Amino acid sequence: MSNQIFFQSSLPRAGSTLLQNIMGQNPEFYVTPTSGVLELVYAARNNYTNSPEFKAQDQDMMRKGFLSFCRNGVEGFFHAITDKPYILDKSRGWGVHYGFLNSFYPNPKIICMVRDPRSIFASMEKNFRKNQHLDSGLVNHSQMAGTTTEKRIDIWSQSQPVGLAIERLQQIFREGINEKVLFVRFEDLTSSPKSELERIYSYLGLPYYEGHDFNNVEQITKEDDSVYGIYGDHVIKQQIQPTKKDYRDILGDEVCNWVKNRYKWLFDNFGYF
Repeated sequence: MSNQIFFQSSLPRAGSTLLQNIMGQNPEFYVTPTSGVLELVYAARNNYTNSPEFKAQDQDMMRKGFLSFCRNGVEGFFHAITDKPYILDKSRGWGVHYGFLNSFYPNPKIICMVRDPRSIFASMEKNFRKNQHLDSGLVNHSQMAGTTTEKRIDIWSQSQPVGLAIERLQQIFREGINEKVLFVRFEDLTSSPKSELERIYSYLGLPYYEGHDFNNVEQITKEDDSVYGIYGDHVIKQQIQPTKKDYRDILGDEVCNWVKNRYKWLFDNFGYF
């Protein structure tokens, strides 16, 4: 029997790892850490587009073959590593590449975790501050680059992972892809996990799994955070609890107001104030 694959494409620092491990409590789900499956088919698309061998043949036939290659490649990847009926694959790129994904895996179900941008930037800043024994590569005192919280946020807002992810999210709204995606606010998941999980199961078209234990979420996804530098943080807390809104303490009022003004569209769409 073929696996049914679902996708998670979330903002950074927004609870994507937590959601994977909650869903992983359901014995019918195989959940991934940060996945490279998208990169496999994305790289294949580049070769398909540019290789003269494909260009020289019937284009309709090649298109059918390539799209079948992508679908069977993704399904085959998971078929080799799990016999569970449901897969939840996590990659930040699935949402913005909805059109590509939809071309070989029609009507995909994509979940997107979002969070107040002030909390996202505050989380980045906290990781920066607690790793002062390491060179982040962000600060250059002679050039006065990255030397203040304001400057670091300006850099993060225009680079990976935060800036790119928020830019992609805005593009998702521009293209109307948001109508096909289920958005889950991190704040809602941590304050009302059962009701949010019920929304997720309903969106996926599956019965709710009553065995979820929000007081004891075992970490089953494993990632080497050293690969991602000081901002890699894929370790979850076992008990789901609302997190403290400490962004004003970390960023200050002026920076918080700047973030709110810059991302007004995000605040408006997701009800942040």
